[in-house]
Amino acid sequence: MNIQILHLIEGARKATGLTVVIDVFRAFSVAPYAFANGVDKIIPVGSLEKAQKLKAENPTWLLAGERHEQKVPGFDFGNSPSQILEADLQGKTLIHTTSAGTQGLVNAVNAGEILTGSFVNAGAIINYIKTKQPETVSLVCMGYSTQYPVEEDTFCAEYIKNELEERKNNFDEMVSIIRQTSGARFFDEEKQTFAPSSDFDLCLSLNRFDFVIKAKKTVDGYELRMATV
Repeated sequence: MNIQILHLIEGARKATGLTVVIDVFRAFSVAPYAFANGVDKIIPVGSLEKAQKLKAENPTWLLAGERHEQKVPGFDFGNSPSQILEADLQGKTLIHTTSAGTQGLVNAVNAGEILTGSFVNAGAIINYIKTKQPETVSLVCMGYSTQYPVEEDTFCAEYIKNELEERKNNFDEMVSIIRQTSGARFFDEEKQTFAPSSDFDLCLSLNRFDFVIKAKKTVDGYELRMATV
């Protein structure tokens, strides 16, 4: 099994084989929480314009997402697992647009099968890959707004790769480093309304969920569905 770690939009476009698009803070941590709360499907889109067009065509669908980390005006949710945690989403469809994770999905044009990736369901992703035994695995780290790599996404990719190669991981050390670097913003007082400290813990709740999320190609782009391993 050839396992490659790639970064940002360029990496998403280079990804081949079974591809895991990783966005720990926060898109692909939000998605598992949404499915755990009953969402039927998630429609990931790259632009606000497409998200709003889909909403106009499907008034019962919900809008979630961010720009510059903050909830988009008129949206039902931001890109925060804390906001999703207690929401009744049973049977709902969620339109999701973010600055990083969803951009990776729409740019993974050469990938075979696509999964979303985060620490919250990393174990399920690892088990799924072991079951499938693909020739190539691409782990794509989307970084901060696709602008530069960040610790949490790179560590998540390394965690998955190490487990697949039967190498040891030190998750506690990873969390400590993330807390001091890219995750420090979640403890900034002025950001608590849109990037609360609770998001840090929820996004780093290792193996909280035992399912994977698959991206299925549709006429208009992709839809995300939960799949048990």
